[in-house]
Amino acid sequence: MYEDLKGPMPITTEFKLYTGSGNPALAQDIASILGVKLNGLKLEKFANGEIYARFEESVRGDDIFVVQSLSGQNVNDLLMELLIVTDAAKRASVRSVTAVIPHYCYARQDRKAAAREPITARLVANLLEAAGVDRVIALDLHQNQIQGFFDISVTHLTALYLFGEYFKKKNFDWNSTVVVSPDVGRAKAAKKLSDYLGCSLAIAHKGRPKHNMAEVMAVIGDIKGKTCIINDDMIDTGGTLIGSINELKKMGAGDIYVCATHGIFSRNAVERLEEAPIAECVVTDAIPVPQANQPGKKVKTISIASEFAECIYSVFTSNPVSHIFGGNSNI
Repeated sequence: MYEDLKGPMPITTEFKLYTGSGNPALAQDIASILGVKLNGLKLEKFANGEIYARFEESVRGDDIFVVQSLSGQNVNDLLMELLIVTDAAKRASVRSVTAVIPHYCYARQDRKAAAREPITARLVANLLEAAGVDRVIALDLHQNQIQGFFDISVTHLTALYLFGEYFKKKNFDWNSTVVVSPDVGRAKAAKKLSDYLGCSLAIAHKGRPKHNMAEVMAVIGDIKGKTCIINDDMIDTGGTLIGSINELKKMGAGDIYVCATHGIFSRNAVERLEEAPIAECVVTDAIPVPQANQPGKKVKTISIASEFAECIYSVFTSNPVSHIFGGNSNI
């Protein structure tokens, strides 16, 4: 056997893409762009709800990418699923595991805002590292500082400029258009979007009378009679957003458009947005939104698949990702 091996042994590293249960449609779109198959991972549940994962093909020595959006009513199951898939991959002797996370769960608790609170964004980072994830590709983390919670490499993408391209096609009068930051913390991102569109910026100042509720106290900037584009990173129940929309209308705002990277849409958020005084609400397909893109409806989606596909290809080929349109990283 050994005498048949003449010269250097051929060594190859394969690229393989897998998906969890979080957003298989997005993963399939990414796979189609990359020209690879999306299969080979078996996911099941035991009768008591415990998760079972097994790779149905060899992954020894491979670089694998696992697409898993961590959102929805079963967010905890999806997180556990990603951890179990990573553990299965490591025990199957992969070379590396990259977790492609279109939506990063528990990101809103990125600091202690009150005594005796957890910092869950850091906890999730610790769990991913403990499971064996070698690299994370994320999209519009709730705060950029979450990258620092990891001791592994994080590639941070943004959908901000995809929204910019979307609104440029609307051919608004940009002298009468204003990007509205929903709070002071989002002002920097809103400024980038307003600069990209060539329009003005306004910032809403909010107070929080209780948990998961906010009220607009004042708006810095001129919105009267102008087309407003509210930009945020996520929409959950929509209560805070709709309250802001109603306040902007009372202050004399013209047509109001909303854009957010992550349409979580808990409870009856979609129905509430359909009834709200807005022209349109645009989100990405980072989280599945079955009710979107229906004729006559206000909730629309744009695809983030191309940006993820290009990033994955650049990571696998060890090329920079800073050139990617909308890139938010120099890694």
